[in-house]
Amino acid sequence: MFHILPSQVLRATLPAAILAAVVAVPAAATPIPSVPAVPEPARFVGAAASGEPVTGIPPVPQNPHLAPNGNSGVHNDGWMSDTYRRPGPLGRSPRTDSLLLGSECGSVAFDRAGRIVSTCLGLQPGLYLIDPTTMSVLGKHPLPGKNPLDTLRPGAFNNFGGGGYFYLDDEDRAVVGTSTGHIQVFAENPAADGFSLVRDYDLTGVLHPEETLNSALPDSNGLIWFVAKTNGVVGTLDPDTGAAQVVRLGDGTENQIENSFAVGAAGEVYIATNRRLLRFDAGPDGAPRITWQTTYANSNQRKPGQVDDGTGTTPTVLPDGYVAITDNADPMNVVVYRTAPSVAERQVCAVPVFEPGHSATENSLIGAGRSLIVENNYGYGHPDAVASGKTTAAGFARVDIDADGNGCHLTWTNAVEAAPSVVPKLSLATGLIYTYTKGTDPSDPWYWTALDYRTGATVWKQLSGTGLGFNNNYAGIALGPDGAAYLGTLGGLVSMRDSG
Repeated sequence: MFHILPSQVLRATLPAAILAAVVAVPAAATPIPSVPAVPEPARFVGAAASGEPVTGIPPVPQNPHLAPNGNSGVHNDGWMSDTYRRPGPLGRSPRTDSLLLGSECGSVAFDRAGRIVSTCLGLQPGLYLIDPTTMSVLGKHPLPGKNPLDTLRPGAFNNFGGGGYFYLDDEDRAVVGTSTGHIQVFAENPAADGFSLVRDYDLTGVLHPEETLNSALPDSNGLIWFVAKTNGVVGTLDPDTGAAQVVRLGDGTENQIENSFAVGAAGEVYIATNRRLLRFDAGPDGAPRITWQTTYANSNQRKPGQVDDGTGTTPTVLPDGYVAITDNADPMNVVVYRTAPSVAERQVCAVPVFEPGHSATENSLIGAGRSLIVENNYGYGHPDAVASGKTTAAGFARVDIDADGNGCHLTWTNAVEAAPSVVPKLSLATGLIYTYTKGTDPSDPWYWTALDYRTGATVWKQLSGTGLGFNNNYAGIALGPDGAAYLGTLGGLVSMRDSG
């Protein structure tokens, strides 16, 4: 997922006139400036794709309490598949746009009208409603407990809590876990700055003061689950009564929960701590209960590119009873487990990816049928790590579960493209993996990049912009209903679409 850039870094980078525009949050789109203003490197590299659909992939079951798959949040659906059945850009005369906000729109969703709904954190924190065609702000609602000074607090750069994750429910309402210990539900209301608060669940009675909410999601039965990093809090909330119950998996640095979680099709929930992967099911009283748990391999290192010393992945559910994460071994493995409550052997496989001493990820796996795509984020500890022409360790890999279900194999590796921190996405309609890579030119170029799902080869790259404002800093790519790609950056929001 994504982090916030300390505001003093952004203030030192953007001109005073631009900062004034950010603070005003203009309705008309002001583009993110490329800084420094130096001659741009090649804008487009490669060739437009023909678009070869990937067939035979079972659809992800629709969670009845989430917006349609592909629209509900940063990882697309309840299974956290990061896969779309709709198309993204093919690279045909691509057009890029941007919206300067000074806040990073790390998690992007789409309402029924195709408008962007996003929580954006930074100098102008809030829940935003954005027109995808004009890249302009239609409305903004403040996030409780969030203000620009948050970016100056210790640990802000590695903090996902208090609004980094949110979801759209089946009524197009944004559900946000706040830094004040509440889960709040916002309905769109253009007459009231874009949103109106319609439900407020106070969880301060079950949370300790230091336990900030990371993420909340409904299971397939409608029970809302939530997690907090500190003490590894896992909780359930009855949306009708407001009754909440929690369990704590750890304390100190053990069994913290950094990321979001996955919800299955039978009411089950999969949560990864920095030590374990667990399946939960709700008990008869709605309380969270551990169905099974397993410890994964761990070097106990917080590698550069990770926010703690555990898996960097939100679990990804796959068809036929599998769930996958990466571990924190050296080299890192893609690990697949069987999801059934009782099995003779829980682990299906652990496949090493990337080079020893240079393998880490802080992003969810892409899951498509029995295939998993992993991205290497090793080396991204801070925006400075990719400044002045520097970049991170290259690497993408695809791992497939064997036909007999008793093992896995490495299908391909791309050792060329370096994507420091983006949440990549797959379009089954185009057969392209969409990612966001960093070049080594001193102007610090950032590229929309498409890889071939079948081979891992780079198909094309399109310049997004140069400089700090175009660093995505752990935000996730989103493919809109309009066929365009969107991504939060430290400057605001960027987009790319075909115009040919």
